[in-house]
Amino acid sequence: MTLSMLRSVVRRTSTSGASRLTRRQFASESAPERKVAILGAAGGIGQPLSLLMKLNPLVSSLSLYDIAGTPGVAADVSHINTRSQVAGFAGEDQLGQALEGSDVVIIPAGVPRKPGMTRDDLFNINAGIVKSLCTAIAKYCPNALVNMISNPVNSTVPIAAEVFKKAGTYDEKRLFGVTTLDVVRAKTFYAGKAKVNVSDVIVPVVGGHAGITILPLLSQATPKANLSDEEIVALTKRTQDGGTEVVEAKAGKGSATLSMAYAGAIFADACLKGLNGVPDVVECSFVQSNVTELPFFASKVRLGKNGVEEVLGLGPLSDYEKKGLEALLPELKSSIEKGIKFANSN
Repeated sequence: MTLSMLRSVVRRTSTSGASRLTRRQFASESAPERKVAILGAAGGIGQPLSLLMKLNPLVSSLSLYDIAGTPGVAADVSHINTRSQVAGFAGEDQLGQALEGSDVVIIPAGVPRKPGMTRDDLFNINAGIVKSLCTAIAKYCPNALVNMISNPVNSTVPIAAEVFKKAGTYDEKRLFGVTTLDVVRAKTFYAGKAKVNVSDVIVPVVGGHAGITILPLLSQATPKANLSDEEIVALTKRTQDGGTEVVEAKAGKGSATLSMAYAGAIFADACLKGLNGVPDVVECSFVQSNVTELPFFASKVRLGKNGVEEVLGLGPLSDYEKKGLEALLPELKSSIEKGIKFANSN
């Protein structure tokens, strides 16, 4: 889903000739049938994510699941006049039905961060949730592309991998940690500092999805800008601390839900385009990787009909970025090992 698509949705609600625009924007005669399941659809991320996926013309069936509250979300979203048919499922006994036949499964399930809480503090709760959901995915839709949003992503992706391995369904090309929010933030912050059009900005973000493991490669950002060393350090830190910035601004009443839903919708759209054979779909994601000595790492990934078609290298790094990479590896290694240990000991 692109920014232009979202702008088109807004324009359609405020201009005449709405029915003509609707037909043009959501023409789907040539689009394959694709089912997307959202696990955690009644939550703070899940609800806006459900809305955004309902707006995506590549989705023909939208399956919304949560432990409770999902029928209401599904009924609400289902009234939107777009292509996809919507169904809501609640409770563990309906999880299999929600998952069956899914092409893409998005997992925002879990508890949000609160003030003073790190992503690591979420681990014990969210790790258990992720493990049970992935056990069901392995049973009911083992070939789906799995988009992991539940934090801490640096640990929940390895947990998912271990669950799938035990079930005999693991395919490293089909498991993704969604780090798109880091990219979205880096683009926004860079555009503001460089005074360029944000829709033209590209900033790769590598590493992981927590604190210093988030490394925006500002030396590779386009359009090029003559930023000082101090500005690069500040932009890097703000990107790394973006989640904390939102948690503090919401004064204990929430975390990054709306921007995360947007980022999740962007990445899911890229996965759908890849499945449909659209060429040169490239996004950053936390995947099984040989880019570093670690088994998982976030970098640019080319998406295709099988999920990951190619994990792309880091490219040339500045001295500052090389130091950042060196600093993040031990912390990321620890988070990965923590996830693997949890999966194998519980």
